[in-house]
Amino acid sequence: MKNELDELMAAMNIDAILVTGAGAHNPAMVYLTGGGHFSGDCIKKRGEPAVLFHWPMERDEAARTGLGTRSYAGYPYRQFLSQADGDHTTAGALQYQQMLADLGITSGRLALYGQTELGHGFATFSKLQQIAPGLVIVDLNGEDLLGKARMTKDAAEIERICQVGKITTRVVGNTADFLTGHTEQNGVLVKSDGSPLTIADVKSRVNLWLAEQGVEAPEGLIFSIGRDAGVPHSSGNGADWIRTGQTIIFDIYPCELGGGYFYDFTRTWCLGYAPEAVQKAYEQVRTVYQTIISELTPGQEFSYYQARTCELFRAMGHATPDNSPDIQEGYVHSLGHGVGLNIHERPISGTKALQHEILCPGVVITIEPGLYYPDQGFGVRLEDTLWITPEGKFEVLADYPMDLVLPLK
Repeated sequence: MKNELDELMAAMNIDAILVTGAGAHNPAMVYLTGGGHFSGDCIKKRGEPAVLFHWPMERDEAARTGLGTRSYAGYPYRQFLSQADGDHTTAGALQYQQMLADLGITSGRLALYGQTELGHGFATFSKLQQIAPGLVIVDLNGEDLLGKARMTKDAAEIERICQVGKITTRVVGNTADFLTGHTEQNGVLVKSDGSPLTIADVKSRVNLWLAEQGVEAPEGLIFSIGRDAGVPHSSGNGADWIRTGQTIIFDIYPCELGGGYFYDFTRTWCLGYAPEAVQKAYEQVRTVYQTIISELTPGQEFSYYQARTCELFRAMGHATPDNSPDIQEGYVHSLGHGVGLNIHERPISGTKALQHEILCPGVVITIEPGLYYPDQGFGVRLEDTLWITPEGKFEVLADYPMDLVLPLK
């Protein structure tokens, strides 16, 4: 949590954090500032409040963050450019050196976050390292200071994620009503003009409903049918017709406007009826989902439940990634991931999980087992986002039915 940031900085031997880039769609900046319509640099010295450096025209937006602010007008770039004999990389490094020095940071270990053009950023901070040898830009060797802090959420963060979850399930309900309200002709849903309903038609409605509810989908959404549903991250072909009896995977992961907190949710539907093979796979996925939910225990490593999920699916006769690294069908991915200012963040349950990624109060995770058989023309996934309460209970943040078959009206 944010109130643990200084403690984490001390434990990881970090003297200061520098976050650069926009105040929107920039998770590290949003985390430290709350976000806003500005672009700048936020610097936090250990044991002291963060300070936001901003452009003069964005002074009011910067002030709304509640942080201490400093204008770049006090750090005139032309002055640094003259000092650098016209070299822009050196000028940028000199500007950073002065900004840091004015906060009392002339030496120590500096962690970098944020978003910038990679080549320019690398050159500038490499030059900073040269002209300020007392500063050490650190490589945390796989550890992520802000990622660790963000892994546990406070009550205000949980409420924001919960609100996005309520909007998400509302839009999912709208989508179900939209689909089932169409007429079927020869196994294809048709619009009022008699033309086939397509995935593009559905996605445009979903994005409209999200916008009307005040959220956005910056990373898109998955609405795939048939064979594409058997490829977990196929977003779906917009030209495909919506057909009865084929599996539809609807994976929707919107966030607050400006790149705030996300929610992650998936259901699998068949319109009208489900083929026997699909029904069987669906029941197996739901059984695994319910088993894992019943076994979740605070204090356990998240990766333990990935191993447990593989064990359950193997017992049902399906291939799993723990013994088939190039797996293409069966259970092909990890059980879940953390959710917050990124749609995928720590803790993770897969092979890159770290030892400290345990399920503790304040953590928000997804549980999303699935089975995928593209050559048989189907895939199944069920996903909810859960919060671990201060009492150690696992709660789904936005309930929604798990019906496979949606009867046509």
